[in-house]
Amino acid sequence: MTRDQVDEYYLTVAEVAELLRLNQQTVRNWIDQGSLPALRVGRRVRIKRSDLDRLLSDGYSAGSHAGAPDDGPSAEDFWGGEPVGVAEPGADGVASVAADGPDPTADRPVAAEDPAEPGPNGSQPTAETTGSTT
Repeated sequence: MTRDQVDEYYLTVAEVAELLRLNQQTVRNWIDQGSLPALRVGRRVRIKRSDLDRLLSDGYSAGSHAGAPDDGPSAEDFWGGEPVGVAEPGADGVASVAADGPDPTADRPVAAEDPAEPGPNGSQPTAETTGSTT
């Protein structure tokens, strides 16, 4: 046995979970999947500190993917590559989708409200709602 092997120390599942601020079940799942080597002594599980350090150094990738394309789904996956439209802010600041091509509702006549008709909630029109000044 070498000096390094004697100095090697082991952690419990609870200690690893506390160190990484994870749930203990997550650590157990890593062990069951083979991602984290562990030593089983009866029903107890121990993890070598060096194995945990190796897992963390292999899995640490901060900044290494900068500029790399995202491996997630693309517009082509969903739409066959055809763009649907571009979100443009409206006059009220709320984004609306501007579809390619002419506005299909542009040539529709706008129905004028009849001031003699009751309002949407059944109320009778007043001089304020009809625009009448008499």
